[in-house]
Amino acid sequence: MYRSLLFVSIVLLLALAACGGGGQSAPAGGSSPAGDAGNGKKLFTSTSMGKNNAPGCTTCHAVGGQGGQVGPDLSHVATDGAAIVKSPDYKGKAQDAPGYLRESIVDPNAYVVKGFSAGIMYENYGKDLADQDISDLAAYLMTLK
Repeated sequence: MYRSLLFVSIVLLLALAACGGGGQSAPAGGSSPAGDAGNGKKLFTSTSMGKNNAPGCTTCHAVGGQGGQVGPDLSHVATDGAAIVKSPDYKGKAQDAPGYLRESIVDPNAYVVKGFSAGIMYENYGKDLADQDISDLAAYLMTLK
C-alpha cells in the first residue's frame, strides 16, 4: 500500500514538473516570447539596433509617410501580411500575419513584395537581434493596420 502511494506521488510530481510552472509562458502557436509593441516601435524608429548596429527599420521603410523609400511602405503591413500568407504567390513558412512579420525580419528573402528585389534588405537581423527584440518588432508591426 505504501509503495503504491509513493509510486503515485512520484508520478504526479513528475507530471507537474513536466508541465512546467512559474516563469513566463510562450505565446500560443510558437516558442517565441510575447512581444512588446512599445519597445518594438522604439527599435523600429532607431537609427541602428542589435549587437552589430544593424540599420534601423526606418532607414529603408516608411510608416505614415515617415522613413526611407528603399523598401516597401509598412503603414498597413499587418493587414498586408495577413493577405500575403493566403496568397498563392506566397511560398514562405508562416501561417499567419505575426508569423509572416517575424519571418520577414529573420529571412527577408522568403517572400519579396512585388516591385522590390531580393537581397536588398539586411539579412542578419536574426543573428544580430535578440529573440525578444524580434518579437517586439513583430508586435509593433502588428499594430500597423
